[in-house]
Amino acid sequence: MKMVEVKKRALSSESGEYIFGLEDTGSHACYMIYGTLKPGEKGRLIKPGKGHEEIVLAVKSDLQISGAFSGRLEEGAAFHIVEDTSVYLENTGSNEAVYVIAGGHSAKGHHH
Repeated sequence: MKMVEVKKRALSSESGEYIFGLEDTGSHACYMIYGTLKPGEKGRLIKPGKGHEEIVLAVKSDLQISGAFSGRLEEGAAFHIVEDTSVYLENTGSNEAVYVIAGGHSAKGHHH
């Protein structure tokens, strides 16, 4: 079993995200994204892509959602998004926000 420090990797990345997936697991079946948003940061694109679907969970702090649908994603709440649907996350709070995305291939196939 391989342990990966996803939080440390996300915090040290330019994008604020770390994708735990193929490079770590050797599998195309599923992946997980650990993401952070600084206070006031906005415009983080969430778009699974053709043949994929994702569940987005607000882990720490509430997030504002805009795009294909809009609203407030409260800490501990999640939503499901598929394929080319696009939404954007924004941290309107005064503390760092953390979210986790669980993704995988949809029944329609995938682009790999």
